[in-house]
Amino acid sequence: MALKMFDLRGRDERLRFSPYCWRVKFALAHKGLACDFVPWKFTDKEALAFSGQGRVPVLVDGEETVVDSYEILRYLDRAYPERPLLGEGAAAERARFFKFYSERSLAPGIVRTILMDVFNTIHPDDRDYFRTSREKAFGRTLEEMHSPSQGLTMLDRALEPMRGRLDESEFLDGEAPGAADYLVVGMFMWARVCSGADLISNADPVYAWYQRMLDLYDGLGRNATRLVDVEGAYQNV
Repeated sequence: MALKMFDLRGRDERLRFSPYCWRVKFALAHKGLACDFVPWKFTDKEALAFSGQGRVPVLVDGEETVVDSYEILRYLDRAYPERPLLGEGAAAERARFFKFYSERSLAPGIVRTILMDVFNTIHPDDRDYFRTSREKAFGRTLEEMHSPSQGLTMLDRALEPMRGRLDESEFLDGEAPGAADYLVVGMFMWARVCSGADLISNADPVYAWYQRMLDLYDGLGRNATRLVDVEGAYQNV
């Protein structure tokens, strides 16, 4: 039985923009595993009731249901041990650092840069939910939170550890990509799908890494449909 994963969709079904789902997509490609991606909207909570929670990604593998992107990577290593993602022991613990680095250091700058693009990307049925839930979390309106100049400054500072690592290696995980790279690139794929904003200078070592990541697995990231590819996407926001 093929793996199945519930995958956040946007206003066009081809727009798949969740950074957490993108982590898993790269991990699946790393393992060479086929998967059916089921389009899901924020307001389709009932479709995920079987999983006990209301967020994606949710991976279904026969009788197994796994939630949370990092836990899915751990599960893939247990169930499909060839081509490990996380490694074992201390290596796995180090990989976990990149989960928090991407979510707590990179995401804040990215979200302030692309927030209104994300709002434009999501399905119209989800907009009231998205606005209400995010404005409650942010403590301000989406429009007040959206500040590209501030966001890019925040992101530039947050990228310094990556620059140091990428000055000495092509990938965060070393000579070949691994979980550290996939945990981070999900945030960049979120921005790529939703926005045409340039987050990084092409002279930046992070930019060169990102281009390598986009080309992996027959262009998995590069070939993803983007909001800028969707006709009429910037009308009737």
